Formats: sequence, structure tokens, C-alpha cells
Amino acid sequence: MTDVRDSGPFVYPDTASTRAGIEAVSARLAGGAIAIIGLGGTGSVVLDLISKTPADRILLIDGDRAEQHNAFRWPGAMAIEDIDAGLSKVEYFARTYGRMHAGIEPHAVHLDADTIGLLDEADFVFVCVDSVAARAFIIPTLEARELPYIDCGLGLSLVDDRLIGLVRVTTSTPAMRDHVHAKGRIPMTGDADDELYRSNIQVADLNMLAATLAVIQYKQLRGFYLDTEAEYHTIYSTDGNTIINDDRP
Repeated sequence: MTDVRDSGPFVYPDTASTRAGIEAVSARLAGGAIAIIGLGGTGSVVLDLISKTPADRILLIDGDRAEQHNAFRWPGAMAIEDIDAGLSKVEYFARTYGRMHAGIEPHAVHLDADTIGLLDEADFVFVCVDSVAARAFIIPTLEARELPYIDCGLGLSLVDDRLIGLVRVTTSTPAMRDHVHAKGRIPMTGDADDELYRSNIQVADLNMLAATLAVIQYKQLRGFYLDTEAEYHTIYSTDGNTIINDDRP
């Protein structure tokens, strides 16, 4: 029988950190409340990775239902019974990842002026939405609340019947925010929603990359990973397999 004593926010102890001898390093990720806004292809992978950290609470915020097309961008394999059940995204993920992390809190709502109170106790936010209009509300609101956040974005286009993709990860903290607005790093105006991506074309690998880069950046901010350059804006292009880092404090 598994010993669940001293497991912290986990349902069972983190024996991976113990096995690797990095308990002291992993402890830098302990505590606090992390909010994930949007549980699509990117936000779901953020949850998959954050659920394996000792954050006290993980707030899931998304008003949509779990549908069949979602399964092809989400981590793991969604059962047909779960698809047929008509669960909300956050309900499905809270049930799935609640097997491992005891602090997951589902909120089946979209973030707006009526629900913004959900962030009252958040310490860090991952923004994983695919709507310019949503970002136009979320980003200024997070900044007004002096919350650090990481925003993830994907862009896709068809060229000669093949896809060209860009992945963007932008970080903003109370200590450095000017780059977001002065350089227009996060789309918040105009008709910039990428219709090809929003049509739910399957890009699970790019979703996973965006989420992975975002969580690595979060762990750098918390001192888990050594970061001598501290970039706050990263772009990955499938054409040439290149990564460009910019915006350093």
C-alpha cells in the first residue's frame, strides 16, 4: 500500500524528486495558487505539467464543455464514455488530475467582470485563450491586480498545402510589463484571431510546445531552473525549427 503521509498537496508523495535528489529544488515550486485560464490544447498541457508541482491550489477556469475534437489536442486518451457524458472541460480535468493533485478547483465559467473574483487568491496566472476579445479583458485586469502571468499563443497558416506554425510565449510580471504594450507582444486589438487555428485543426504538438515553454519559464521565475538571460518573450517557428528570445529585464 502506498504511504500517503507527508504528501503535501499531492494525493501520494512525489517520489520522483526524492529519487533524483532534488527535493530542495522542487520545494521552490511549493505553495500558492496558480490559475489556468482556458483548458484547450495548450491550457490542458499546462495543467498536466503544473499538477506535478507542489502548488497548493490549481484553479481551472473555462466555461466550455469537453467535446470529441478536444480529445485530439489534450494529453492522455479521453474515454468515449467521458465524451458522451457531456462534462465541462474543468470537471473532466479536475476528476482526471485530482487522482494525483488534491488542490485542483474547477470553475466552469468564462472569465469576465462577474467572475473575476476567482482570481482574488491567485498568485500566478497562465493565459491560454484563443480570442483577442478575451485577452483584451484578461490582460489589463491581471496587470491592474499586479498579478504575474504568462500568455501563450499559436498562429497557423497554409502554404502549398502544408502548415507553417508559430508558437509565442510572453511573460509579464510587476517588475517588467512595458514590453507587452510598447512592442505589441500580445494581440489585444483588431481581428487577429487565427481562424485556421480556431477551426480546431489538430496541432497537438504545437500546443504541447507552447505549454512546455510556458511552464519552463514559470519554473525559471521560481528558481527551479537556472536562467542567466531571463527572456520574457519567446517565438518558435516550425519553418527552420528556430527559437527567438527577446525582452530581457
